[in-house]
Amino acid sequence: MSSTLTGAAVVAGVCGAPVKHSMSPVIHNAWIAAAGLDATYVPFAPIEERFEAFVDGLRGGAIRGLNVTIPFKERALAAADTASDLARMAGAANLLIFEADGTIRADNTDGPGLLAAIAAQAPGFDVTAAPVVILGAGGAARGAVAALLLAGAPQVRIVNRTLARAEGLATAFGARVIAADEAALPDLLADAGLIINATSLGLGGGEGPAAPLDLTPADAVVMDMVYKPLRTEFLQRADALGRRTVDGLEMLLRQAVPSFEAFYGQAPPASVDVRGLALNLLGEA
Repeated sequence: MSSTLTGAAVVAGVCGAPVKHSMSPVIHNAWIAAAGLDATYVPFAPIEERFEAFVDGLRGGAIRGLNVTIPFKERALAAADTASDLARMAGAANLLIFEADGTIRADNTDGPGLLAAIAAQAPGFDVTAAPVVILGAGGAARGAVAALLLAGAPQVRIVNRTLARAEGLATAFGARVIAADEAALPDLLADAGLIINATSLGLGGGEGPAAPLDLTPADAVVMDMVYKPLRTEFLQRADALGRRTVDGLEMLLRQAVPSFEAFYGQAPPASVDVRGLALNLLGEA
């Protein structure tokens, strides 16, 4: 947090229920301090049933914007007056901007964060070259599907324990997205270029999805959206097979960049080692 706040300070924050675990305030305030901005970034935890009233009360720009996390992403999109193509396609927003004229603008930086993380940790990967398999059909999967389709993925395969939920996504996104249950995984993984865990399996050190990663092509990339621990059981299995991996922390950090730019009107300072900062917080340094 800046030590030179004035009445003209630009205020932004993160909104969730719960929100106390979020690393976003640490990340954004480190960037703010390094840039010397008259600004701050704070957590908000509105009562779940009062989310819409909370957002509506921020119209007019008293604060510049919010990052939105679980369980509010779909409701955030509905609360906005305008939305980016990506947010509409994903059916969810993780970024709300409050304009001075009273309108609310929604966007989704989760998908771009995912693509930027892949570019950083699996350089040269071509998302257009082979099908993508996504494990899970929740809100995290929706943002990933939207971004991957816009980036040119030839096919996205949603695999979920509850087939009906995966089918709902496939129907919403159209012909390039198919739904399958876990029994189909061996066939779906055989020619996949990218495999993503979009479930919470593995969080806290437990076992990740029981996908037979040994059936994937040798040049496949394996990604886990879970970042606690950094090297999840899912990624450890991929490592042991020699697959390139992308961790969830990189996605978290990369999606924060366009949010910072939207809030404060400039790129975050490159001098800040936010990954090192986050690793310290996670006890992974």
